[in-house]
Amino acid sequence: MASQEHFEIRIPSDTAEGLAVQERIIARMEEHGFPPRDCFGMRLALEEALVNAIKHGNGLDPAKQVRVCCDLSDESVRVEIEDEGPGFNPDDIPDPTEEEFLERPGGRGIMLMRHYMSHIAYNDRGNMITIEKVRGPAPSAS
Repeated sequence: MASQEHFEIRIPSDTAEGLAVQERIIARMEEHGFPPRDCFGMRLALEEALVNAIKHGNGLDPAKQVRVCCDLSDESVRVEIEDEGPGFNPDDIPDPTEEEFLERPGGRGIMLMRHYMSHIAYNDRGNMITIEKVRGPAPSAS
């Protein structure tokens, strides 16, 4: 029987709080039997998205919060992360693999999230990201 769970919390603009949320979601994924590759990818995406929200979105302002909404089932994990910042246009972020941007910081986190997640999307304002991972193939039994 498939199980589903949902939680929504608000955390202060503190990277330690972001790490605690990240660990909570990964622990639940492991309990649901997600493959290690899926957990690795989600951990990477969560770290990137949460740090971006806390540092770049909220500017580490202790008066601002980050909203995290998680829906988890045996088949997928969907997480919304929203900050109180002005947002940004993800299309304005240059491709970090292009020659002229190889030495420039920025954009690699978004590229990695797109690689490891089944789906990522931003709201129109650019202050909320939705990341989703659909369970990968089960490891082959040998």
